[in-house]
Amino acid sequence: AEKLQATTEQIAASIDTIAKGFAALAAQGGAIADPKRPDEYYHNARVYELSGDMLNARRSYLAFANFDVDAIDPYTRFATLLRVQDGKAGAREVFGQLADKAKASAIKLVHLEQFDDAQRLDKLNTFIAAHPDYAPAYFLLAQEFSEDRLGSQSLSDKRSEAEALTKFVSYEKDGGLLKYFVDQRELADWLERSRSRLAAVGDVLDPQRFAPTLTPMRSNAGWTITISLPEAATGISWRLGETGPFTDTGLMAMNDQRTGKPMPNSSFELPDSTTATTIGIKYLDIRGRETGPFAIRFDPDSALQQGDKQILDQFWTSWIAFDAGGNNGLVYFTQMLSYRCAIKEVHYGLDGAAPDKEIKMPPCDKKDPYAIPYDYQPYFKVADSVKSMSVQVTYTDGTKSPVREYKRQ
Repeated sequence: AEKLQATTEQIAASIDTIAKGFAALAAQGGAIADPKRPDEYYHNARVYELSGDMLNARRSYLAFANFDVDAIDPYTRFATLLRVQDGKAGAREVFGQLADKAKASAIKLVHLEQFDDAQRLDKLNTFIAAHPDYAPAYFLLAQEFSEDRLGSQSLSDKRSEAEALTKFVSYEKDGGLLKYFVDQRELADWLERSRSRLAAVGDVLDPQRFAPTLTPMRSNAGWTITISLPEAATGISWRLGETGPFTDTGLMAMNDQRTGKPMPNSSFELPDSTTATTIGIKYLDIRGRETGPFAIRFDPDSALQQGDKQILDQFWTSWIAFDAGGNNGLVYFTQMLSYRCAIKEVHYGLDGAAPDKEIKMPPCDKKDPYAIPYDYQPYFKVADSVKSMSVQVTYTDGTKSPVREYKRQ
């Protein structure tokens, strides 16, 4: 019992000295018969733990704690043993007693780790506010937002995890983490896990990469705006302009398998009179946390041109039609007319000739963009001897399509 009554006067050795002593003992193996130093008690605790002698492991950990050494790994290992034996409440009670008389921040930090979920996170944030340079706290904070802890992560969770791990790893410079660990293998494990998780979550800290996007689709009636989110959501809302209230898109009559909740509607309508403006988007993530608002520029003229260009590029095989509907000798270009708001010029050539003849298009009618003017003829005549046609479109953005070839059947 006398051996277990370590006093603060016994903390003469620095953590570096303790770590070196522990490493030497670990290489030597076997329990120390008459331990006196903190490294000897920690070594014995690990030896007893490995052999399944949990009673003596517990006694050795308690003896180590009495030295009030401010290193994190002996206490996290002791807490794990206590949780297995006594449950979280038992571990919390033991570490509460240690924390009441200890000065070591590591003991107080591991104590608060024994609380449940929200309470634990609150206490951890309070600890970090009081000890902003206590590096191990950031690793433990990252665990609160990890996939292992939560099961599934929102982008907000991934960002919080990445920020905390990045902060923790930043202390590695110039050996800044060594002073918190007796067993350097534990430090190596924490660093390896940190780097592995940072690689797994990727560049979630890049705000541009994971922002919502809008896909406008024009019809003769107006605009349908489809929202693409970077993650699963339980609610979406939008507004026109930079001020004013948001409008909820509502819910669909189906559940999202990712959330287990009704899927939010991902689109909304705007009138054809809408002018260039900013659209604000915000959403609720899988934990009900609001994300945003994100300000996204909406230019109807540009959106109409881009949308029409995409359709023309995708369905280029329908640009022209020879002899359609039995009208021999006629070449129809109805599709290009319908999406002419993306077109600056159309040139064609016959039977292998360069596309140097122009098809004059009527101007874009932004109010009714897909309608063909009643007085415009959507075809022209070619001789029966013509076997093929080449067509090239110059778009309003200055780009040109490949020269497309069409054979007459």
